[in-house]
Amino acid sequence: MADLRDKEVVDAQSDVQASADDLKPNTAHEAAERGNVATDKYGNPLVYFDKAAERRLRLKIDLYVVPTVSLLYLFCFIDRANIGNARLAGLEDDLKLRNYDYNSVLSIFYISYILFEIPSNMACKWIGPGWWIPIISLGFGISSIATAFVDDIHAASGVRFILGLFEAGMLPGIAYYLSRWYRRSELAFRLSLYIVMAPLAGAFGGLLASGILKLDHFGSLHEWRMIFAIEGIVTIGLSLLAFLTLTDRPDTASWLSQEEKELAIARVKSERVGTTEILDKLDVKKILRGIFSPATLIVSFIFLLNNITVQGLAFFLPTIVKTIYPRSTVISQQLHTVPPYVVGAFFTVLFPFLSWRFDRRNIFFIISAPLMMIGYIMFLASEDPHVRYGATFLIASGAFSFGALCNAQVAANVVSDTARSSAIGTNVMMGNIGGLISTWSFLPFDGPNYHIGNGLNLATSSTTLITAILLLLWMNYSNKRREQQDLDTELAGLTQKQIQDLDWRHPGFRWRS
Repeated sequence: MADLRDKEVVDAQSDVQASADDLKPNTAHEAAERGNVATDKYGNPLVYFDKAAERRLRLKIDLYVVPTVSLLYLFCFIDRANIGNARLAGLEDDLKLRNYDYNSVLSIFYISYILFEIPSNMACKWIGPGWWIPIISLGFGISSIATAFVDDIHAASGVRFILGLFEAGMLPGIAYYLSRWYRRSELAFRLSLYIVMAPLAGAFGGLLASGILKLDHFGSLHEWRMIFAIEGIVTIGLSLLAFLTLTDRPDTASWLSQEEKELAIARVKSERVGTTEILDKLDVKKILRGIFSPATLIVSFIFLLNNITVQGLAFFLPTIVKTIYPRSTVISQQLHTVPPYVVGAFFTVLFPFLSWRFDRRNIFFIISAPLMMIGYIMFLASEDPHVRYGATFLIASGAFSFGALCNAQVAANVVSDTARSSAIGTNVMMGNIGGLISTWSFLPFDGPNYHIGNGLNLATSSTTLITAILLLLWMNYSNKRREQQDLDTELAGLTQKQIQDLDWRHPGFRWRS
């Protein structure tokens, strides 16, 4: 009888092992198939990939996907921030802007930008990034051209509102788009390759504006109006090109072989616990999971604080340079805005590159914040023009990498495609609330030293440092608690859909710092 019982136990164990073997895809083809999971219940991958094949695929994606979205984002940021260059070229006088009128025009942009952030990213998922991103690019190119023809604050405000509506989906849309192609560790660096266009837009925008201003006229347009018209035309051209070049997702990429398509899907799927399909249907529960993930909310708050600095720098660096070099020509002042952005661009790529190598993001929040803090302390402590100009280099070095790191961090800390799109949308929405605050951080009465603006930014960078440290500690604590859970007990009685709807609440999920 004992032997019989032992045999039954052995048979049962064999059945369990066979069941586990059935679950385990042996190839990328099996892992990529719809309906198959690519991880076990603990989140461990069930398929292992040829590193050389992955490297070749990654390079191919880098060359086919990243350049187009990077160029689009470059002119997206130029079309947004060129109002700072136009201000130096006489926009305020021509439109008869007084007192806080300029700040009001900037604020209008952020109202639509914030309101349409999450809806735009939901539309991006529904329509597909390959169509949605070129559509909104075309929209903000047309809006930029329209700005060249405004004659008063009301027209300028209306056009800036429409510009914000179209640009709302650009940053989160591209971040979501790239998350379809890259692993968690790879994403931050690839995001940096297009987000670096923000500081480069500051540098290139200043050069472009100074070059445009050397023209006598562009058609019937003169001075600052030429900046909006010419840069808008370039944006429209790039958006039309994007309709032809952007590929919606790996399985529709004509430039990938079938084997490469399966590898592209399987390697992303192998990091998402319980996932049976990469592109799930829009689901309210998953949308809310993405928005209300603790990681999303905390990282979004960090991005809000950071954007007060980033957007403030974009809009007001030309004005700050003017107070430092008041006797220089307008073109010389435009050119002085370029070097801080070039240095900032270097760090925008460096920190996410290191993030890729170490598969860590929080630590770079902690490293970057002190650079901004030191820069604003220099602004507050000294009125020497050279010291203050040097401070802008430190601020740019610390500030611009957050765009890539924050979006990569919220993307890494949800599971489903739907939750990822809403998490990224929430992060960028919160960031742009920071942008709205930035439009009121450097006020006319506070010039030329801007103690209020610089003090506010010192406070935000200090809060960023504290919040990032607390987030890292909380993630480690929460992961230790999750290790103590019994997965079988937690998942008992749940259907496959219910397990997938858990998203980051899945007991096998671990926070990624």
